[in-house]
Order: sequence, then C-alpha cells, then structure tokens
Amino acid sequence: MITIEKKKICIVGLGYIGLPTAAMFATHGHQIVGVDVNENVVEALNQGKIIIEEPYLDLMVQAAVTSGNLRAQSIPEEADFFIISVPTPINSDKTADLSYVRSAAESIVPFLREGNAVVLESTSPPGTVTDVLVPILEKSGLKIGEQLLVAHSPERVLPGRILIELVDNPRIIGGINAKSAEVVRDLYRTFVKGDIYLTDTTTAEMCKLMENTYRDVNIALANELAKLCEKFGINAWDVIKFSNKHPRVNLHQPGPGVGGHCLAVDPWFIVERQPELANIIKLSRITNDSMPHHVYERAKSILSGVKGVKKVTIFGITYKPNIDDMRESPIIELIDLFEKDGEYKVTAYDPHVSNFKLLEKDIKKAVEGSHLLILGVNHDEFAKLDLKAICKQMAAPNLFDTRNFFDRESVCEAGFNFYLLGDGSRGK
Repeated sequence: MITIEKKKICIVGLGYIGLPTAAMFATHGHQIVGVDVNENVVEALNQGKIIIEEPYLDLMVQAAVTSGNLRAQSIPEEADFFIISVPTPINSDKTADLSYVRSAAESIVPFLREGNAVVLESTSPPGTVTDVLVPILEKSGLKIGEQLLVAHSPERVLPGRILIELVDNPRIIGGINAKSAEVVRDLYRTFVKGDIYLTDTTTAEMCKLMENTYRDVNIALANELAKLCEKFGINAWDVIKFSNKHPRVNLHQPGPGVGGHCLAVDPWFIVERQPELANIIKLSRITNDSMPHHVYERAKSILSGVKGVKKVTIFGITYKPNIDDMRESPIIELIDLFEKDGEYKVTAYDPHVSNFKLLEKDIKKAVEGSHLLILGVNHDEFAKLDLKAICKQMAAPNLFDTRNFFDRESVCEAGFNFYLLGDGSRGK
C-alpha cells in the first residue's frame, strides 16, 4: 500500500461493482461522487443504505457516507478521475449492448478537464476503449493520452466476496499509453494489495473475457459429460470425482446452466468480434445455454405418468448460491419453459430473493400439492430442510437435484424418489 494525494472520483454506475468500488475508495480517504440513473439507488445511498445483497457492504457504505466521503446523484460533476462501471448486457443476437457505456461516456464529456483520467471498468469486447470510448472522449477537445488519460481496469471479483477480492486479487490495468496505465495504477494502489499488471487496453479487455471464457468452456465440458453419462447409464459425479484424482485433471461441475453477468455473457463478446475463429467458445456457450431445456425435458420425463396439470416447485432462482443476483439465471429460463407449457404450474422458493413473479415466501405453501421439487440453486439454507415434512406436503414424492447437493440416502429415507442431473445409473 502506498500513500498518494487524495483525489475526487466520479463513479458512473452504482451496481454490483460500482458501489463496492465507490465505498472502497471512499473509506480510503478519497472524495467520491456516485452517479446512477436509478433514483432508488441514489436515495438509498445518500441515506447510507444499499439495495443489493453483499456481505459487509452495508457497513462500509454507511461508514463512507457518514464520513462525508461518499454521496450520490443522478448526473456527473467535475472530478480528478472518472470511473465508468455500467452494465454491458447482451442483445438478443448475442452481441454486446454498449449503449450504457456510450451514454456514461457522453455524460462525463462536459465535465472533463486537462489532467483528468477516465477508467472503464465495465466488461467490454476487445477494442471498445479504442473504437468506442476514445472517440466519445475526444469530443472534450482534450488530447487523449496527454491532456486526458484513458485506461481499462476490469473487475475480477466473486459475488459474496467482493470486498475481500477487490483488495486481495491481482488487477490488470490497460492504458491507452504507458502514462495512463501508471497513473491509474497509482490510484487503485490506495486499496489494492494484490499485484497490479500494466498492459494496453485491448489486452486488458481480452484478459477479462478469457478468464470467464476459460471457466465457461470447462463447465460446458462438464455439462456435456452429464448428458453423456445419463445416456451411458452411469453417474457423472462419480466420473468427475475419480477423474480428478489424476494430478493434471480438474473437471468442473455440471448444473442447470450458467448465469450471471460474466460467464453467461462475456464469451459472446469474443464470438461477436471473431465468429469464424471462436468455434470452441461458441459451442461451449451453446452447450451451457442448452441446460435449462435439458432439465425441463428430464422433469417432463419424471412426471410423464401424472395426469392433468402438474405442479413443479423450484428451490433457488438466483444464478449461484447464497446471493440475491438473478442476472442471466438459467433457472429463470427453466421457469419460463414450464410456464409456456400449459401442463405445468410453477412455484418458486428462494430465501435470498424478495421480488419475483412466482415467488412463494412460505416454504410449506410452495411445496403443497407439488408433483416435483427441483433444486435449482444450492443455497446453504437448503442443507437444513426438513425433507420428511416437505415430502408429506407434496402430491407426488419426486425430488430432482441439479447440483448434487442432497445425500441420496437421506432423500430416499425422507420418502422421495430421487433424481440427479448427470446420473443415468438409476441408483445402481
């Protein structure tokens, strides 16, 4: 950790990354102006509150606001540094929606002054800084790389551990030139304890995408293995366990699909730019995107003997355990598949979610009269379920585990017929 002059930083976008980043800079002495178009976010922040779920973030935000170092508003203002941390969602044609990045960049142009630096934290396709961001910033009349420094510093954090990993994880900073990278490095060094590596903007963009693509490709291999094992009549989880005894093998785990703002999205940004070359990446995305439909088809098979409308209860609708984030959740797609099929009534239960169209907050009501319970997300709370009581509430005792979370013997002792994603052994 080094000591530098405290700066005024304008952070545009106060979501899952922008808000923790703002709080982190503020608690290290910088003056932070947070900007967001969502009035609820702005109002909550100025009261020292947050509207997202992340361990200890509420305490850090409260401390930052109380100190006077953090405030929020709907428009930018002059500052020393500008950090853009807005979403880059995916369009229906699997291309990057850069409208938020463009809008954020346009919004800060009137406030840019000589000596400022602009940092894009938003995940972006290779070339976004040079081809999209820089042309917008040039409207300020400042010479890029000299009068106005520009860099890309992608986040590399895991929801549920954001405050820890912002500090401890290594960080990549890609500058439009060496001076840009060095100045931005010195700013982040006020709280980053991990190593900081300097490069150019496009390399930094590609590093972020490939980190998530690596994981996505390996999950796709596991999901394909799960489908194969169901056909071969064996258990994929046994194959993974035994294969990983090899010192140079690390098979990932299958599941009902891949969600979140990174793994389910970022690989498409590479495919978008080089569709003729990114063949493995594209096939992996297609494989992972197919998993909600695969789970749906297995559920249909399980319930094929039930007449009339069949009730399906899904436990867990976020994209990963122990968080409230539903962005790109494969479970939402699974629910949509059941809803479009007139033979099914769907109810969802998730202790981390407070607002969803089919959410039932009472677990007994959620499972009452249900013909199939699907574990979609392995929240820690589900390890404490009274499976016997749940089974008695159901119209048919079927449990389909998509995460290898439950113990087969315990589930069967509770009275359930147990089904496991990737298991074609039928209990052998």
